[in-house]
Amino acid sequence: MHILLIHQAFAALNEPGGTRHHELARHLRQLGHQITIIASPVSYLTGTDQNRQGRKQVDDLGVTILRSYSLPALHRSFIWRVLGFLSFMISSFINGLFIHKVDLVWGTTPPIFQGLTAWLLARMKGVPFLLEVRDLWPSFAVAVGVLRNKFLIKLSEGLERFLYEHADQVVVNSPGFIQHVQARGAKEVTLVPNGADPEMFDPRNTGEFFRKKFGLEDNFVILYAGAHGMSNDLDVVLDAAEIIKHESIIKIILLGSGKEKSRLRAEADRREIENLMFLPPLAKIDMPAALAGADVCLAILKPIEMYKSTYPNKVFDYMAAGRPVLLAIDGVIRQVVEEAQAGLFVPPGDPGALAFAMREFASNPEKCRTMGMNGRKLVESHFSREKFADKFALILEAVRSKKDV
Repeated sequence: MHILLIHQAFAALNEPGGTRHHELARHLRQLGHQITIIASPVSYLTGTDQNRQGRKQVDDLGVTILRSYSLPALHRSFIWRVLGFLSFMISSFINGLFIHKVDLVWGTTPPIFQGLTAWLLARMKGVPFLLEVRDLWPSFAVAVGVLRNKFLIKLSEGLERFLYEHADQVVVNSPGFIQHVQARGAKEVTLVPNGADPEMFDPRNTGEFFRKKFGLEDNFVILYAGAHGMSNDLDVVLDAAEIIKHESIIKIILLGSGKEKSRLRAEADRREIENLMFLPPLAKIDMPAALAGADVCLAILKPIEMYKSTYPNKVFDYMAAGRPVLLAIDGVIRQVVEEAQAGLFVPPGDPGALAFAMREFASNPEKCRTMGMNGRKLVESHFSREKFADKFALILEAVRSKKDV
C-alpha cells in the first residue's frame, strides 16, 4: 500500500522535535508499505530551514520525505503562524497532486489546516482519508489564550467538525481525546497512544558523556526536554529554581527551543538564577545520551483543564530511558505515572510544590532509580512504539479494505 502523509511539523530522526511519525513510517516501510511524507522545510520547534539535504530526501529504509514551501513565520505572532499554516496547506496540496498511485491519505493535526489538504487529496484520488488527532486544536489554543478572535474560533471549530465528520477513520493518541472527537462528529475512532522505542534507550547508561560535556559530574540533574512555548509554563520552573538556588547540588536543565526561550533566558539572567542552564534542542538520535545524563526528567504544562486529556510524548521517552518523571501535568498521564510508580506528581502552576519535589528526589537517589526502572518496565510492556506501529498498520489496512468493499 502507498501511504501519503501530510505533516507540516514532521521531524526526521536526525532533526529536533517529535519523531513519532518518522518512527511509525519506518516501521510501516519495514512491513512492506510505500511511504511518502509531505512536510515543511521549516522546523516546527526551532524555526530553522531543514532543506539542507534538498527538497526530496529518502532515508535508509526508503521513506520518502518531500519538503513543501511554508512561510518561515512559526516563531512570530499568531497571525503570522496562521499564514505559515495556510501557505503549507496550499503548497502541500499542489505537491500532493503529483504523487501518484496513492492508496490512502493520512492527515494529522495540529496544525488543523493541513487536515483539509489531506481530505481534499484523498477525495480527488478516490482513496480513504485517515485523520490522526494529536492535539485538540482549536480548543487548546482557545484555552491557553492564543486564539481569541471569535470569528477565527468559529471558523476553526467548523473546520474541526468537518474533518472529524468526513474522515473514514479518526485515530487519537490519548484516551482523553476520544469523547471530544466523538462529540464533534467522529464516527470511527481508535486509540493509538503515544509511546516510546525501548530499544533506543539504555537505562543503564550513566550519561557520563553528557554530564562531562556540560560540567554536571557532581550535580543532581533535573532535565526538561521539549518546546519552550506558552503552554509549557516554564516560568514556574524559573520560580522553583529560585526557591532552591542555595542548594548547589541541584542543576535544572532546560533543553529545547521555542518562542519563549529568549525571554525565559533573559529573565533567568535578570534574576541571577545560577542553578538553571539552557541548552539548544537535539535531534532524536542524540536524545538518549541527554536523558541518560539526567537523574530526573520534568514534564510540565499550564494548569488548564483541557491539558488533563493529554499523553505527552516526552513522558514516555523519559520512562523508556529509565528516568523518574517529575510530572506537573494532571489528568490521564498522571494516572499512567502514578499507577506505575514511575515518578512524582505536583500540581501544575505551583513553583513551591515543584521545588519541594526537586528536593525530595535529590535526597533519595535510590528511590529515583527504582521509579525510573518502574517506568521502563511499563514502556516495555504497554507503551512500546513497535507494538503501536503494528496496530497502526492494521488500522490502515482495515480502512483501505473497507473502502474497497
